[in-house]
Amino acid sequence: MIRGACTGLRAAFSYFSCLPVGPVPADRVTLHAAVAALPWMGLCLGAAAATASGLMLATDAGQPLAVVTGLGTLAAITGAMHLDGLADTADGLGSRKPRDQALEIMRRSDIGPMGVTALVLLPLLDVAALLSPAMANDALLPGALFVMPAVGRVPVLAGTTNRVPSARPDGFGALFAGVTSVVMYRVSAGLILVVAMLTGWIAGGTKGLVGFTVATMTAWLVAHLWQRHLMRRLGGLTGDTLGSLVEVTQAAFATVVALVAAPLLW
Repeated sequence: MIRGACTGLRAAFSYFSCLPVGPVPADRVTLHAAVAALPWMGLCLGAAAATASGLMLATDAGQPLAVVTGLGTLAAITGAMHLDGLADTADGLGSRKPRDQALEIMRRSDIGPMGVTALVLLPLLDVAALLSPAMANDALLPGALFVMPAVGRVPVLAGTTNRVPSARPDGFGALFAGVTSVVMYRVSAGLILVVAMLTGWIAGGTKGLVGFTVATMTAWLVAHLWQRHLMRRLGGLTGDTLGSLVEVTQAAFATVVALVAAPLLW
């Protein structure tokens, strides 16, 4: 079991990061293991981001530098892959073209005005949320950065069950269509929710516990609504839209943590 988990984690980093872990086969078993390991890959990413952020706080470099360092660590390890997917998705949807033309726009390597706008506004939302006074607690900010990537990757499991079709028969996203069982998705979501709750309690006591719990559930609701919109618009999901799910969910989590944990609400 441990060997299988390590294999899945290695496959997840091979597919979804720029770390030199070496190539892995693209067979169905490996693809299933890679997606199943995504939330746990998210915790590894979160640990790196939280450590980088915590070091900035420990040296009194200030909350702004801690936030940017933490978010920059996430982008650096993943090669900004999901931000690229967010930009392509924004260009496709923002074109208001029919399904096939929108998918063709998303396939292109260039970036349009809607993609640029998404790349500016969503990361700014992350920064603004993590810079809020509610996150000034030296433990709450690293705690949020630790949980956020894992929470953001759980919707990818939901988007790769056999209930969700691929928007096109080829492409990166089509490789992962239907590789996740509903049971695996629900178990992973439950475990990540427990991790989020424990992290919130350790980082901020009752305020952190409530904040992280509400933020996790709300972020997944936002992801569910975003996925439904993508499926109505495109007829299914692609690799780009799965990346957008990660980024939208992470931003929703950070925003709700800042709102629920804000001192004025207590």
